[in-house]
Amino acid sequence: MMDGKTLRDAIVSGANNIARHRAQVDELNVFPVPDGDTGTNMSMTMEAAREEIALLPDGCTVAEAAQTAASAMLRGARGNSGVITSLLFRGFSKALAEKKTAEAADLVAAMQRGVDAAYKAVMKPTEGTMLTVARVSAEQAAADGETDIRKMWAALVANARTALDETPEQLEVLKKAGVVDAGGMGLCYILEGMQAVVDGGAIVTPDEAPAPVKKVKLSTENVGRGVFTQELNPDITNAYCTEFLVNKENGANAIKLRAFLESHGDSVVIVDDDDIIKCHVHTADPGLVLSNAIKHGYLTKLKIENMHEQYVARQAQGAGLEKQALAEAADGAEDFPYAAVDPNQPYGFVAVAAGAGLKEIFLDLGVDAVVQGGQTMNPSTDDILGAIHSVPAGTVFVLPNNKNIIMASEQAAKLADRRVVVLPTRTVPQGMSAMLAFDAEGDVAGNTIEMNKMADRVDTGLVTFAARNSDFDGRKIRRGEILGLANGKLALVGTDITKTTYRLTRGMCKKTTSFVTLIYGADVTEEEAAHTLELVRAKIPDGIEVTLLNGGQPVYYYMVSVE
Repeated sequence: MMDGKTLRDAIVSGANNIARHRAQVDELNVFPVPDGDTGTNMSMTMEAAREEIALLPDGCTVAEAAQTAASAMLRGARGNSGVITSLLFRGFSKALAEKKTAEAADLVAAMQRGVDAAYKAVMKPTEGTMLTVARVSAEQAAADGETDIRKMWAALVANARTALDETPEQLEVLKKAGVVDAGGMGLCYILEGMQAVVDGGAIVTPDEAPAPVKKVKLSTENVGRGVFTQELNPDITNAYCTEFLVNKENGANAIKLRAFLESHGDSVVIVDDDDIIKCHVHTADPGLVLSNAIKHGYLTKLKIENMHEQYVARQAQGAGLEKQALAEAADGAEDFPYAAVDPNQPYGFVAVAAGAGLKEIFLDLGVDAVVQGGQTMNPSTDDILGAIHSVPAGTVFVLPNNKNIIMASEQAAKLADRRVVVLPTRTVPQGMSAMLAFDAEGDVAGNTIEMNKMADRVDTGLVTFAARNSDFDGRKIRRGEILGLANGKLALVGTDITKTTYRLTRGMCKKTTSFVTLIYGADVTEEEAAHTLELVRAKIPDGIEVTLLNGGQPVYYYMVSVE
């Protein structure tokens, strides 16, 4: 029998174990390009759960432990691997709902439900991935019928490892690269970390302190004076920043709770999940707010801060605070204040992009909020949700601009308090093209169709470097060599950035090509970019218009848009 404390500690141990092996999982990348982030995404997703579940008391139930972890992962999920991990635990949690303890059969049934949830969420499940590893291990555990939890979990881990070893035989791309599936390996590390506690041992400790999970910051602007602080700061009315989670009970109603909060405060943010309602409000009377909220369920994670004290602290910090803000901006930190829906603003846009230049480009195209992120730095579900809630539009279009950010965007859309349409843009050029196709006079359905059509017409080239030595598809690649990728596939290998760029662009141009856009990154100077532009114009067919933009993006020397 497993109690809540054991499950709590096992999940913490699993989070620590994937953190220990994060870099090893990151290195399992099919292409030797510097974008392996599976281990990082899974680690940060699990870390979101570890931070919250570690606060549960020893007397918690398995239902409470599973639900707390699943809810935290849902909001903290990063990348496709992180979202799938969160879905596995979400299904696991639903199967254990209302259980104080769990037998081996309960845990096996919970794992199978988690697998079902993950498969249903992926539009086109591919075998040979972490989905396969999870499914095979759960199916075998069910077939074995083992009643001893320790033996069951040991077999589960062994079966997961066996399934992982077989992934290269299921996916040709893995076989050619000579690697196993990265997400599958990450899942094995999570299960192995949990096994240490299931076996009665100590919690696995990470080699280093886990990276803090970035939270979406909520603005304290546009708030005024409260009855208890009216003589202190004339700009603060609702002086108490109040945050809490409502663990739903019968009769819980997020709509009624939102209405009450909005009538007794401002800067209201409500995130309605299956099991909890996450609340944020600035109010003059936090006691009144909590007295109403408790009618909807028991409250946890309460935090009340006096914003006048925050104001005074900020004033005292002076130049130090300014330096901190500049450092946060350099790190790509975003502050998205909540905005209520404006009935006069039918449409709004959120885009994901890395680099100051790309941010400005998307803002110029009409995007309202740009989430800093992209390859190697996938934003979390909460990051994207915060950006969505900062756009006061009835319908918000989200452009992930990366195939590994689409699932997190879709999860954010489900949590949003307004209509959200996720356009599955897989690259930055696709996102730019989609924005150009937007028609302010059109309806949602028409714009969705046309923007997706325009995105699909764009071919994307990427110029980067080899992060490691490898033998890919019979081709020897040395660390540091320049790689040209056309629509995600390795097209050529070179030693010169400019030459690789014009060769890649020339190879992507067709008889129907009319426009080429070169977007140069942070590691390319303006002079180098101008020289590349000159050579591209000279090497590609006449009549094709070529434009140069400063994207400032990391990882990629150039992004090439071919239309």
